[in-house]
Amino acid sequence: MSDWKLDRTYASGSGEIRWSAFGEEDGEPLVLLHGTPFSSYVWRHIGPALATRYRVHVWDMPGYGTSEKSDGQDVSLAAQGRVFAELLDHWGLDEPNVVAHDFGGAVALRAHLLHGARYRRLALVDPVALAPWGSPFFRLVNESAEVFGRLPSNLHRALVREYITTTGGPGLHPATLDALVEPWLGTDGQPAFYRQIAQADQRYTDEVQGRYGEIDLPVLVCWGTGDAWIPVAKGHELAAAIPGARLRLIDGAGHLVQEDAPAELTAALLGFLTNAGSEAGT
Repeated sequence: MSDWKLDRTYASGSGEIRWSAFGEEDGEPLVLLHGTPFSSYVWRHIGPALATRYRVHVWDMPGYGTSEKSDGQDVSLAAQGRVFAELLDHWGLDEPNVVAHDFGGAVALRAHLLHGARYRRLALVDPVALAPWGSPFFRLVNESAEVFGRLPSNLHRALVREYITTTGGPGLHPATLDALVEPWLGTDGQPAFYRQIAQADQRYTDEVQGRYGEIDLPVLVCWGTGDAWIPVAKGHELAAAIPGARLRLIDGAGHLVQEDAPAELTAALLGFLTNAGSEAGT
């Protein structure tokens, strides 16, 4: 992750956050949210491309990437939604564009529906948004996080690597896989990996799923057709649940669309954000 630096900090209610912003300072604001078990690193190609037109903000959620990881830390969806609304206020962004992947999609939806965060446009990329969610592996670790947390470091590293390789699509470059695994290693990273799974609870999406019909802003749902974590049928279901939402399928991409098809995803996002309907539609 040495080429991806978050050079600013913010003391949130769930720990210190690392963040950065790039693009013209007076540009239209755009915020990128990562998923789990990832970090803002997954936006390293797409963020700079979007920054040619927007003022792009990226951040690592508490407990993720280079942000604070600590014992007893609240890294649940409930906490992350509150933190995101808090961070938008800190940045002074009243109505930014938002692009959110995986777990970050649920964070953005909760911040909007429960905490009053307003967005100009919202793009959801393979989000965790609909019940049921969680792979068999995820549920197993959720039930036994304390046991898994005591794994020897070499076995833990192997487990995290193998887990991330199951996202589907064409597969990750070894260097990319190393970078995605790195934040979860060591005396802070290993317990943080199991902490975020232990605190995962579907009730946090259940609390907002019935309110998706209230969303009154332009929404794009992007989905990799090869997503092995959340089937593409969920993309169709989510787009149908949000009034006026458009669905854009990225052929052959897995759950990490940013890695599998960065050019296609960037084009879809730019088309949507600039209101070019022919780019945003299916």
